[in-house]
Amino acid sequence: MPYVTPEQIERSKRMDLLTYLQYYEPQELVRFSGNVYTTRTHDSLKISNGKWCWWSRNIGGRSALDYLIKVRGMTLPEAVLQIDGQSAVMPPVSPKVQKPVEPKKLLLPEKNENNDHVITYLMGRGIHREIIDYCIRTKQLYESRDYHNAVFIGFDRHGVPKYATLRGTFGKRFMGEVNGSDKHFSFSIPARNECRKLHLFESAIDLLSHGTLELLSGKDWRQENCLSLAGIYMPKKIIEESTPPAALMQYLKDFPQIKEIALHLDNDTAGRLAAKTIKTLLSSSLTVSDEPPKRGKDVNDYLKITSKMRQRRERE
Repeated sequence: MPYVTPEQIERSKRMDLLTYLQYYEPQELVRFSGNVYTTRTHDSLKISNGKWCWWSRNIGGRSALDYLIKVRGMTLPEAVLQIDGQSAVMPPVSPKVQKPVEPKKLLLPEKNENNDHVITYLMGRGIHREIIDYCIRTKQLYESRDYHNAVFIGFDRHGVPKYATLRGTFGKRFMGEVNGSDKHFSFSIPARNECRKLHLFESAIDLLSHGTLELLSGKDWRQENCLSLAGIYMPKKIIEESTPPAALMQYLKDFPQIKEIALHLDNDTAGRLAAKTIKTLLSSSLTVSDEPPKRGKDVNDYLKITSKMRQRRERE
């Protein structure tokens, strides 16, 4: 076993992981978003604000020494010599100079003079008119001029549009994203008052369907936070190597008061795998419940089924 002095250990403890990787293993460092980094080997390991956390293993730390011991499996003397030896005898490797990344510009389609097609389409899917009007009034929903698509908008915490998804309102089934969309900011509706619970859906229409079900059952449909994902979440084959959806992680970062998540993902294979993955990755730090629709493929299917049953009872 190699010997290291107390002075070497103290020097090693002072080097944070980001600095270590920038200078001595730049090929291993990958920018995730903003000032958050991950590693090429473990994409669920995130580095931010002087700390690192390997979410899939529920371990973390501050220093490069912690990382080499907990992640690389080195002994304390080996890790100390790895850090102290490199900093003492190797000239720092200058990281590649990255050109500043210009923020994406969201190219929203022009608005139609009215929202008639969108209102008719969503009401045909069973969405309550009160909820549709709320979304239009808060500028989260409108009808595009050229193709009369429904445009669902996601905002950042400062109210700036960052994401938009399109849904065709007649003819062939059409779904798409607006150019320049940032998947970290998907369509969401906040709780009326501060709330610790978040409901997660695959699509904006599923989110609005859940709100309609709450409203029809006599509840305050804005009692809790709701977020839709920017498309179907496809985890890796090995769950522990997956990273939670970008929109969900951004929401949890922006609203740290969230302590509980209810998953309302689809009843198909992809939805069940996504729910299982998210629950596995986040259950160590949050209360995560899997609450798929009781009938049908998705929440909108369930809304239409329950609406037909309600209408049948009213006719009897």
